[in-house]
Amino acid sequence: MAIWQTLNHFFYRSFFQLCRLLMPRQRWQIDPMVKAVRASVIVCNHLSYIDPILLISLFARHTTIVKARLFRIPIFGLMLRLTGYIPSAADRQLAGVMVARMETLCADLAGGANLIVFPEGTRSRDGAIGPFNAGAFKIARRCRLPIQVILIRNSQRLFTPGRFLFNTLSANTISVVAVGRIMPDYDDPAFSLSRLIHEVRERMVMAAETA
Repeated sequence: MAIWQTLNHFFYRSFFQLCRLLMPRQRWQIDPMVKAVRASVIVCNHLSYIDPILLISLFARHTTIVKARLFRIPIFGLMLRLTGYIPSAADRQLAGVMVARMETLCADLAGGANLIVFPEGTRSRDGAIGPFNAGAFKIARRCRLPIQVILIRNSQRLFTPGRFLFNTLSANTISVVAVGRIMPDYDDPAFSLSRLIHEVRERMVMAAETA
């Protein structure tokens, strides 16, 4: 599984290196603190389809939650299974995949992998941060992991929702910024999952508003 994750990482890293060569009007700014993240649940805003592959290109050891319907695509679905990605929903066909992945997930993350999650569940059409789903935070609590908040800026200007082609003509800077790290005290009797979700979302909103 780790080998497939690394291959996926190098494939997308090569893709973005090619983008830098072929799209001179696009600039890419990656916060060094982002690249240093390990053994964390990464939560990030979602502006464009390129967001997941951009983050995958930064981390050799990683996993992420993928829409269940993509697991049913021939060959591509097999690749998702081999890479250890997690289906977003477990119907009869994917229940075994979900159970098997959850059994090894905490050990993989404790060993240095990151779980990449876009808790809004869909791309924002206006840049505003939407409501958060609780799944990533439940995994963080189960595995006793810190949460790393990351903000992507301007990826939608390159690959806009609803459009098929990249917009390479306009000058643009896509940035990936480390907003902050939260290590909850999961054993505290006063711990609240809803308060944690609210705190993380508020940090992301504030970072987006000051961009």
